[in-house]
Amino acid sequence: MPKMKTNSSAKKRFVLTGTGKIKRKHAFKRHILTKKTTKQKRHLTHPGLIAGVDVKEVRLLLHI
Repeated sequence: MPKMKTNSSAKKRFVLTGTGKIKRKHAFKRHILTKKTTKQKRHLTHPGLIAGVDVKEVRLLLHI
């Protein structure tokens, strides 16, 4: 049986932390930034973690 391929879009979007959690970036930080407040843009800069209900699905995509 051939090796399982890692989902290419998932490996570009998520990174595993040292404790095994999955880090992600926030959406809405790419363009049309003029109408967003400085506070909103600042909070979107910091990485977030995957929600608990999504962890199983993302782990399947990454083969972790």
